[in-house]
Amino acid sequence: MADMSELRFTKGHGTENDFVVVPDVDARLDLDADLTRRLADRHAGVGGDGVIRVVPTAAAIDESVRAMADRAPWFMDYRNADGSVAEMCGNGTRVFAAYLRREGLETADEFEIATRAGIKGIRFEGDVVATNMGRWHLPEEERARADGFDALVHVVGHGDPWSALSVDMGNPHTVVALPEGVDLDGLDLLHVPEVRPVPPHGTNVEFVRIVGPAHIAMRVHERGVGETRSCGTGVCAAALATSFWAGEAEPTQDWTVDVPGGRLRVRALPHHEVELAGPAALVADGMIDLSSL
Repeated sequence: MADMSELRFTKGHGTENDFVVVPDVDARLDLDADLTRRLADRHAGVGGDGVIRVVPTAAAIDESVRAMADRAPWFMDYRNADGSVAEMCGNGTRVFAAYLRREGLETADEFEIATRAGIKGIRFEGDVVATNMGRWHLPEEERARADGFDALVHVVGHGDPWSALSVDMGNPHTVVALPEGVDLDGLDLLHVPEVRPVPPHGTNVEFVRIVGPAHIAMRVHERGVGETRSCGTGVCAAALATSFWAGEAEPTQDWTVDVPGGRLRVRALPHHEVELAGPAALVADGMIDLSSL
């Protein structure tokens, strides 16, 4: 890391999935796992579910990311709170986009950003930010179509494991439709849900309850973080899985998804893509003394 004693940051959230946003327009900062953990620490640091570095795409370390620079000048370098690198973060894309607009780094109502999961299209609808989350797929589609599930998930205190469906949103998800009589609010998500077969790169686990037509409620245990108030890619995965269980290869209508932190909209797009829409808030700006972390 360059010799930096202080670090400017912005705190933001999307449906209370919160992030420490760190501008690095000169590409001087080495956002390693240790610094990420210290920044995300809710007691000794700024606190957040993850850390987002705002850096020119052309300056990214990964060659595959740099290749996106012609279309998307800014790269969302995202890390989970435990310091692990993540492919992307759905709620984070909205916070990232709101930061770019506030700082004048982007000025249009529609633009594209770079992530490790590819280019994501952003569209502003007043106070709502919509992100084209890109293509999705079922990693075990043949089994899913035959059995309706491809994994088992066990939660502490709930006896036999529940059947679940894997959904790839550019990052891995495992979605559980809660059996009749199981209270969504009563789940113990302090412990990591046990998933079988064991995902090679870990997984985010979503627990879903039907509220009404095209309307679900969800809680999520995020890989590398724990339970969060919201997860954008998880919201999409949950809506897509529920639509699949209802017999639709792709959603034919918008889905409303309630999470502890608020409400989001999921919309199917052409070419097997999906859009996530919801609010983004930038709530504080500050300067942190790195020697104090």
